[in-house]
Amino acid sequence: MRVFKFGGASVKDAEGIKNVYDVLQKVGYEDVLLVVSAMGKTTNALEVVIKDYFEKSSALKSSVQEVKKYHNQVLLDLFEDDKNPVFKAVQAHFVELEYFLSHNKSPNYDFVYDQVVSYGELISTTILAHFMNHMGIKTEWIDVRNFIKTDSNYRDATVDWDLTHKNISKNVKRKMLNITQGFLGSNENNFTTTLGREGSDYTAAIFAYCLNAESVTIWKDVPGVMNADPRYFENASLLNQISYREAIELAFYGATVIHPKTLQPLQKKEIPLYVKSFINPLLKGTSVSKGVNLEPYLPCFIVKRNQLLISLSSIDFSFIMEENISEIFSLFHQFKLKVNLIQNTAISFSVCVEDKFDNFNELNAILSKKFKVDYTPDVTLYTIRHFNDSAAQTVEQGKKVVLKQISTETMQIVTVE
Repeated sequence: MRVFKFGGASVKDAEGIKNVYDVLQKVGYEDVLLVVSAMGKTTNALEVVIKDYFEKSSALKSSVQEVKKYHNQVLLDLFEDDKNPVFKAVQAHFVELEYFLSHNKSPNYDFVYDQVVSYGELISTTILAHFMNHMGIKTEWIDVRNFIKTDSNYRDATVDWDLTHKNISKNVKRKMLNITQGFLGSNENNFTTTLGREGSDYTAAIFAYCLNAESVTIWKDVPGVMNADPRYFENASLLNQISYREAIELAFYGATVIHPKTLQPLQKKEIPLYVKSFINPLLKGTSVSKGVNLEPYLPCFIVKRNQLLISLSSIDFSFIMEENISEIFSLFHQFKLKVNLIQNTAISFSVCVEDKFDNFNELNAILSKKFKVDYTPDVTLYTIRHFNDSAAQTVEQGKKVVLKQISTETMQIVTVE
């Protein structure tokens, strides 16, 4: 079985849905499982719904209506007959969403977040499955929440691998086209959970692992894995092949083409991963597999913007020792700050972190009781794998470098621009 993942950009409108059909015509669709994200910017639009819900905003009805309007237009562009059962199927999802918004009693933001944003994937896959059937491809629509079981850590749930493996290996039908949702799971009480933002790649890897799949293909609007983000670097080059280890390193440092959690399950069973273009599906793209060399061998650039550089020093000039560092990391974990770089001296400790949940002010109040805290917001962290002098110069030119760290294969540079 092959597992394909199509992200939001590939199904953002009716033309995108039609293109998925065209891709499947070219590469085959028997014994295939599609993992599909929400359409376009739907997750962002549902985040507005959540914001309005918690603020008890008069705009809530209108923000829900915007999501409805967007999907209804896609339906009208795809299906000539508004009596097609897809209209009722999509409407049923919106009825469920509105029922939840009017009856939910939980004040837990993360819980509400997962229940609401999940409708993006549920609706996109419903539309895609109906369109495939409409075009003569028989499909099996799968509610992924019945297959991937997790703990209750909403917005970043951990997979229960034993139960998930049992569900998937026993219940996925072969020799046909299966369509399911990325990013989602459910806990023991059957409440929806999510696997972290951009977690659809991970979903594909979970299914591939449990099905002993032949391969996983991530379909994107780029030719494959590039050595740099073309938005930030001119002359970015396609990497034809990379090893699991190199891909894990790139993902660890923040490369966005492959989700950090995606590679481990594939590596365990040596399932190859391909990153290909849904615009030119017959091009080779990038292959990720066991033990292959980076080809071509080039410096690889990763950019993480909107980072926070924090420097801690002891108030009494004493050493920052293991017990201090242990306490600091425990607090970072508690407040969900992701650490992307560490540098320490005898009396100071610096980290570059991502504060995606806006918890730093609360954390700072605690840290300031024991340490002198200096911080610089909105810094940019550049990571260069297989760096050379020319690559470093490319990054540093015209910027103020506030921290630099070098290891055998990797250079990290924090800049203020």
